[in-house]
Amino acid sequence: MLDPYLPLVLLFLLAGAFALFSVTAAPFVGPKRYNRAKLDSYECGIQPSPQPIVGGGRMPVAYYLTAMLFILFDIEMVFLYPFAVSADRFSAGGLGVFVLVEIALFIVTVGFAYAYVWRRGGLDWN
Repeated sequence: MLDPYLPLVLLFLLAGAFALFSVTAAPFVGPKRYNRAKLDSYECGIQPSPQPIVGGGRMPVAYYLTAMLFILFDIEMVFLYPFAVSADRFSAGGLGVFVLVEIALFIVTVGFAYAYVWRRGGLDWN
């Protein structure tokens, strides 16, 4: 009865074993030589100054917009990929029109999100 789930369980076990192996092996195989540049904090390409900035400094909003657009593209692909792979199966069954309408509604909703971002200037990569 649970035989169809065996590959999924094996995949989770393999992923867990790889994560555990990577965490435990990293101190042994990683570099042991540290220099000043490696020990400094990452400043996004801005040269660090000896005086602290009050409030921690400001990050440009474009970084956050880029991250949110990436997430939007990623979610769209995650939802559209299974439909694209099994589109021929849906057309043979009774779900063909229902699935087509659902995918069209999803694409329209994501299109509204893209139009909103475009009108707000989120796609200007200056």
